[in-house]
Amino acid sequence: MKRRSTVLLVGWNPNVVDYSKWPGLTSDKLRAALEADRARFEALGYDAELGLIDSAETSDLTLRKLLTAKQRDCVLIGAGVRTIPDYLQTFERLINTFHECAPNAKLCFNSGPFDSVDAVQRWVPASSTDA
Repeated sequence: MKRRSTVLLVGWNPNVVDYSKWPGLTSDKLRAALEADRARFEALGYDAELGLIDSAETSDLTLRKLLTAKQRDCVLIGAGVRTIPDYLQTFERLINTFHECAPNAKLCFNSGPFDSVDAVQRWVPASSTDA
C-alpha cells in the first residue's frame, strides 16, 4: 500500500528572524514563501509540515517534539539556519537531535525557500511503500 511521504521543513519562525541578514526579505515575504513551499509539497503528494523554531536556545527541543510526534521520511533544515555563522551551534544541535530522534529519515538541505522541493526529491519520492 502506498502512503504519502512525510516531510518536516525546519526553519526560523518569520516573527523572530533578523532581517538585516537578508536585505529585502520581510516577515510577510518569508511566511508566504514557507507556506507556498508547504503547499507545493502537498500538491505533489507529500505530507508536509513546517517546523518553525523560535530561538537558538529552544530549537533542539522544538525539533525533538516534532520528530517524536510522528514518523518523518525526510527532514529539511533550511538555509537560514545553516548558512549564517552565528547559528552554527544551533545547526549542530539540530543535526544531533535529528540523528537521535529520526535515525531512519533522510536529511536534506535547500539553498533558499525556492528549491526545497528539489532538495527533498533528491532523497524521497512523494509516496513510499508501507512495510
